[in-house]
Amino acid sequence: MRALRAPMPSAAQLEAEQDRLSCGGLADLGFCAKDLAQLAALTWRINALKALRKAVIPGHVYQRPEILVGVADFIGDSYKLAKLCAETKAAAIVFCGVRFMAETAKILSPEKTVLLPAAGAGCSLSESITAADVRRLKAAHPGAPVAAYINTSAEVKAEVDVIVTSANAERILRRLYAKQPKVVFVPDEMMGRNLAASLGKKLGEELVIWKGSCIVHDKFDAFSIALYRKAYPGVRILAHTECSPALVALVDFVGGTGDMMAYVEKTRAPYYMLVTECGLGELARTRFPEKNFVFMCRLCPYMKMTDLRAVLRVLEDPSPSVRVEVPAETAARAKAAVRRMFELAEDTVKL
Repeated sequence: MRALRAPMPSAAQLEAEQDRLSCGGLADLGFCAKDLAQLAALTWRINALKALRKAVIPGHVYQRPEILVGVADFIGDSYKLAKLCAETKAAAIVFCGVRFMAETAKILSPEKTVLLPAAGAGCSLSESITAADVRRLKAAHPGAPVAAYINTSAEVKAEVDVIVTSANAERILRRLYAKQPKVVFVPDEMMGRNLAASLGKKLGEELVIWKGSCIVHDKFDAFSIALYRKAYPGVRILAHTECSPALVALVDFVGGTGDMMAYVEKTRAPYYMLVTECGLGELARTRFPEKNFVFMCRLCPYMKMTDLRAVLRVLEDPSPSVRVEVPAETAARAKAAVRRMFELAEDTVKL
């Protein structure tokens, strides 16, 4: 991609952009007029360059609010972003997320240019398991299908039978159990334990799990739930499936980020608490300004590595370090596992 210089907005364009960001919910999150003016100067240029590059910007729900409101073309969890990246007609994908997500986009659209503005944006869960680890598990449990959470590297995806997300893991595992007495699930230990409980499967025998963890979700305190309920009568507490079984047992709803947003949209309560990464709570406040949110969240340092200036740099003059590449053989094998997820999650195959 050749270097391009972003055009500069006129005073009228800058004012209109500032109003757009304010109405999009950033003012409700505490961004003052000066903040919005500074952000508008960046978001206007990014959106102008995006059109010139024929690029799209997917944004994960954990991203900074100024990215989601200001420049993202579509917003969602890992499953939704994977589908939309596969369907887009854009020539380039500037992924505002972490590396495994950008790799998934490249796996599904090898012909597209995929750029990761924060080249060092990794994932503690993804890094907890390697392809060699999966091969050892397969050797130890021959014949058992291996399901991997989408928070895994391309190399790991290439070694497994099917990918799952927090939203569809239980459904897909139930379908695997229709034919197999044992399933291997990697790498999130807490999600694996929650799946064993919801599916009624015995750990280590019917469901084999891996000891991987997410630095955001594995330290939430189950003991504080009672205190929050006392302080906020009627609060609905929602937790991500990566949280501990002890906490999951005490909340009102458990699911992925998309499920949590849908729950908030469809229910009425005096307060909502979203036990996950802080970005989802910020997004919820912009989407549902009439509802009250109590925060029990943690910041993901990897998700927050992406900022508007990094996105602008990538669109102006992308360096080799931000280009995401996946070897063809690895991509082909990983793509089969991701496609299997779409099939099992959406009833497009018969078992």
